Amino acid sequence: MKHMLLKILALCFVVYSGAQNINVSGIVQDQSGLPIPGANIIVKNTTQGEITNFDGGFTLTDVKPGATIVVSFVGYITKEVVIKDNSNLIIQLIEDIAQLNEVVVIGYGAQKKQDLTGAVSVVNAKTIEDLNPIDAAQALQGTSAGVSVSTPSGSPGGGFNILIRGVSSNIDNGPLVIIDGYKGDLNTINPNDIETFSVLKDAQAAIYGIEGANGVVLVTTKGGKRNTAAKFNYNGYTGMQQTTRQLPFMNATEYAITLNESYAADGKALPFPDISGLGKGIDWQDELFETAPITNHNVSISGGGAKSTYYFGGSILEQDGIIASDKSNFQRANVKTKLSFDITEKLKFTTSANYFNSNRNRIGENALGVPLFNALNYSPTYSLGQEDVSGFLGNEVVNPLSQLANTYDELNGNSIEGTFQIDYSILDNLTITSRIGIKSYNEKGKSFSPIVNYGAGKVFNTDRSSVYQYRTTDNSYTWETFATYNPVFGKNHNTTFTLGTSALRNWGDHLNATGFDVPNNSWEFADISLANGLSEAKSTGSYIYDSRLASFFGRLQYDYKGKYLLSAMIRRDGSSDFSPDNRIDYFSSVTAGWKISDEAFLEDSNVINFLKLRGSYGTLGNNVGSDLYRAGLSGEATYVFNNALVTGTANGRIPNPDAKWEVAEKFDVGLDLNLFNNKIEITTDYFIEDRNDLLIEGFPVSGILGAGAPGAGLPTVNAGTTRNKGVELFINYKETISENTSFSIAYNVTKINGEVTAINGGVIPEAGNFSVGQPAIARMEVGQPLGYLYGLKTDGIFQNQAEIDAAPSQSSLGAVSAPGDFKYVDVNGDNEITIDDRTYLGKPQPDYIMGLNLSFNYRNLDFGAYMYGELGKETVRNYERDEPNVNRLNMYLNRWTGEGSTNSMPRNTIGATTNKVFSDFYVEDSSFLRIQNIQLGYSLSQPVVDKLGVSKFRLYFSVNNAFTFTKYMGYDPAATNNAAIGGGIDYGFYPISRQFIVGLNLSI
Repeated sequence: MKHMLLKILALCFVVYSGAQNINVSGIVQDQSGLPIPGANIIVKNTTQGEITNFDGGFTLTDVKPGATIVVSFVGYITKEVVIKDNSNLIIQLIEDIAQLNEVVVIGYGAQKKQDLTGAVSVVNAKTIEDLNPIDAAQALQGTSAGVSVSTPSGSPGGGFNILIRGVSSNIDNGPLVIIDGYKGDLNTINPNDIETFSVLKDAQAAIYGIEGANGVVLVTTKGGKRNTAAKFNYNGYTGMQQTTRQLPFMNATEYAITLNESYAADGKALPFPDISGLGKGIDWQDELFETAPITNHNVSISGGGAKSTYYFGGSILEQDGIIASDKSNFQRANVKTKLSFDITEKLKFTTSANYFNSNRNRIGENALGVPLFNALNYSPTYSLGQEDVSGFLGNEVVNPLSQLANTYDELNGNSIEGTFQIDYSILDNLTITSRIGIKSYNEKGKSFSPIVNYGAGKVFNTDRSSVYQYRTTDNSYTWETFATYNPVFGKNHNTTFTLGTSALRNWGDHLNATGFDVPNNSWEFADISLANGLSEAKSTGSYIYDSRLASFFGRLQYDYKGKYLLSAMIRRDGSSDFSPDNRIDYFSSVTAGWKISDEAFLEDSNVINFLKLRGSYGTLGNNVGSDLYRAGLSGEATYVFNNALVTGTANGRIPNPDAKWEVAEKFDVGLDLNLFNNKIEITTDYFIEDRNDLLIEGFPVSGILGAGAPGAGLPTVNAGTTRNKGVELFINYKETISENTSFSIAYNVTKINGEVTAINGGVIPEAGNFSVGQPAIARMEVGQPLGYLYGLKTDGIFQNQAEIDAAPSQSSLGAVSAPGDFKYVDVNGDNEITIDDRTYLGKPQPDYIMGLNLSFNYRNLDFGAYMYGELGKETVRNYERDEPNVNRLNMYLNRWTGEGSTNSMPRNTIGATTNKVFSDFYVEDSSFLRIQNIQLGYSLSQPVVDKLGVSKFRLYFSVNNAFTFTKYMGYDPAATNNAAIGGGIDYGFYPISRQFIVGLNLSI
């Protein structure tokens, strides 16, 4: 009877307790009473949770009285609240500057931003969402001080180049990219899967040793959050693209008039005796450029329980080109997973994986003779289908539409990459991390050259069809194990030791072949297996490579009372790329900081909230060589045996057993300052980098060594030094005007001065082509910027014969001067104009790079604008063909026509002149300011969102690459092939597209 009574009482208690569960509502605010949307509300020790709406409100159903809810939001101290009844709660969170600055990845660990002693820029997911970049690298353009991002082509899938604090190496200046712990590439990951970028710009990157000299971009991808219900996100957009610019070339009538004048000046018959019916003719740019679609879809689901998290994402991007969209397009697909589990209380497992697939069709770009180049130079008097059968335009200019019709070039890439990581906490303050990162990329491509005849003597004529196919495999793995130890030395001493080892291997192979006589002269039959024609020349090729790096590294991080900061690191690297005597080296750095705002004299300041002085010094490596110490069998060897040609191989480039990597010596001093309740944030840095032991390719040696043999070459030698120095400034101002209105303004600018300080043996490396038969126009020389432009300097136009007679002779340049020709400066003073009078004409690298980013929020509306600019740089105009009858820019309408008519534009003639010798006439100021993104968004109000059963519903309209302000006449003042020497030469860069986009951000 007693037991029965106890059971009844227990049942009544359970029923009573269940009946008393309550619904809890509330508002989350900051210290000013303003709502905090997006805050996490979790019932402690459960997965029950909610996210605050736009007004900071939330509702939890069926909550047990006495339960504790955990309220958190990035940048604020997490707060726990015990539920007593169902009254409406008002929960106020306190801003936590330390937490606001907490998640900064610095390599083999993370550190609070306020404790950083190195120069680091951070870009978060919000910026990526605003910019909607096609390539993840674009998110760094204009958003990170000291970082410049350029493109070699605006074509779909063209990729981007990243430079951190300018150009220091004459070979490779690209940064090391680490994605979740493995060495990767930004063009293979979906930008929407990225949580943050951390850019290491100074000696703090010495923890990466031989690969850190050009800076390090650390990418952290998104993952789930613990004790969070499943959250579904969709981010997608669709839009149209158009060219940002068309170049002002002559129409048919203007072209005929100027050409007639040229012929008349040389005493020749006029090519266009009657110009009355020509009109404007064909604008070949209009015929090439078109409006093209772009579409992108991203979906993800994330969440987590008490001991695990998960993230799954997928995306599809489809982009057609603004030139011949059927021949120029790009598709990318990504699948992303990230999982973490607590196997035990001390053992944690994390894995991250990304699958990437791309398909790209492309046309010839950024070179003499490509379709866009021909469109600029082809005659506007010809009809759409008319070929230059007589060769009137020379042997290198053909109908661009016909050329596109006969262009077939496609490639397909697949990559699987990711990491597997375990963290084991041996003690409360000792953790061992071991991870392996892998990447395997496979690419195959095919191009087809059909039988075609564009006219008499054209270099593009093909009398035999061929198909070229290749396959490339690139693999890598990175295995790292390191221990992190946080010993306790009293309450004022905070210390972290990191000690680890790393092993990296890169290996791969390539195979290519060419088949001849494709059946039916058709792309559909373009396959080596069907092309049975033979060739006397070798039609196959291949290579293999295998590079390995073994490293040990250590780092000490120490602070006293949290305000005196010190970090020291060292790394030992051994690389198989160099000879046994030169493959091991040590790289080290030390960084320090002082939080001045923590001193007693600033503790109570109402103006200065945070002030830190920091500095760094160290050495880092740049591994740009590969097998430089041994000769490869890459030379050409053809012999006659039994009256037949036999193809063999011979030694290639002369080896250099003393070759080693470049070494960067970096110094940086910086200041971090927050003012007026953290409304103003200022960061400034002064830096100096000396790049020593630059590897100079083609270093001259004795001809006895055989460098002139077919396929051979001069060795690569450590023989140069450069210095870059500059200043960075970042300012961010944010203001909350009212409960419904807020805005922010961020500006960054970097000033960079670079020069070559030494080259052994007086060697002057040169590169960069201009026209045909002219010497290289870019060079590396002591006392000048790396890759500066080198040519003749003009001093106006000869107005009459008397001026010619009084000036130094220019006949050694290839022609006798006449009135209307350029007058060149006698730089060396020998009273004769020769190529020895060439001098500095500019440089392709800017003096200043800057970004200005604006945001404004009013109720449910949000507006943002991102701008990027480069000042103090020059680009060579090289998209005009050196042939007498091709079309030209309409600036030639202002040509010299007689004494006093102009002093800047030469005369028209088809005769021999010196006007086409490379000079400053072809060098233009390519400074620019680009509004790269304007976006206007509207979020549905919370009552409407609640009815739809979603947590976020935002529609937006944006314009990418909206406007570019520049004096440069070419398509894109920012475009470059990124070569350190010869990078600022414009052959008619495929222009970037202006994109009009409508998108949706949806969260459930």
